[in-house]
Parts: sequence; structure tokens; C-alpha cells
Amino acid sequence: MTIPAAPDPGAGPTSSADSMRPVGPVGPAGPVGPGRPVPPPASLARRLLPPLATLAGVAAAFTYVGLVDPNETGHYPVCPLYGLTGLYCPACGGLRSAHAVAHGDLAGALGANAPAVVGYAVFAVLWTVWIVRAGKGLPVRIGLRPVWWWALGGVILAFTVIRNLPFGSSLAP
Repeated sequence: MTIPAAPDPGAGPTSSADSMRPVGPVGPAGPVGPGRPVPPPASLARRLLPPLATLAGVAAAFTYVGLVDPNETGHYPVCPLYGLTGLYCPACGGLRSAHAVAHGDLAGALGANAPAVVGYAVFAVLWTVWIVRAGKGLPVRIGLRPVWWWALGGVILAFTVIRNLPFGSSLAP
């Protein structure tokens, strides 16, 4: 009885599955590398479609909230947390804030929900970076370390607690 020798690692593929595995990097159209075609870049219209569609959705939402006043009862549902407990969640006042922004009332927007206004500004900056990088064909990555996400959560939690205490009533919508 003979024992087969171990396959030589430099001898090439040993099975049909190994022979089908690409050797180099793989792109959207298949393997790429020396001697292989590089996939063509996406057209400008295809690269700009996601950020422009996102902007269209946000613009539609702000238009609707700008036309249908959340300060009048009956147009929007009551916040479930506020309806059940009487406590304001971090988003309470967000619709009123968006309505004020849509009408150019920055002071009213900050009074309704200041973190929401900061969020609108952050969205505008990130969207601008996204559209510029998409136009150049570059990827967009938000590489925040976990400590920043925890800090953001802590700020939102502190805002929520303070706005529900008697001395923080100026933060309530």
C-alpha cells in the first residue's frame, strides 16, 4: 500500500474548485489585474443618482412638513413616548423644527429642537461631500471611531433627560 504524497503548494490547483478561484483582485465585472481588463468607471449620471435621489427625498419631506403645519393638531400622530408617559423623546419637536427651517425661522427651529437643527446642518455638509466625491468617482466613508458614536449617544441622552426636568423646560418643544 502506498501513501499519496502531500500536494506541493506551488504546483497549482489541486481540484476543479481551486482552478475556478480567481488569483488576483476581483472587480464588479470579475477578476482584475495584469492581463485582465479593468472594468469601465460608472458614468457621471450613475454616480450622482444616489445623492440626488436622497436630496429629492429630503426635499419632498421638508416640502410636506413646510406645507402641513405640525403646530396644528390632527395633522401628525402624537409621539408614542409622549402619549404614554408625558415625557419628551429626543425627537419631540423635530417636525416643528423642520417646519420652522422650511419657513426660514432659525430661532423657532432651535427652540423646537436644537439637536435636530444641528442634524440638518450635518446632513447638508455630509451630502455636499457626498455629491462632490461622487462627481469625482471617489468613495465616501465615514470612519468615526466608536468613542465618537458613544459620545453622540451620551449627548442625546443628556439632552433628553435635561429637557424633561423642571430646570430644562426651555429645551422642551
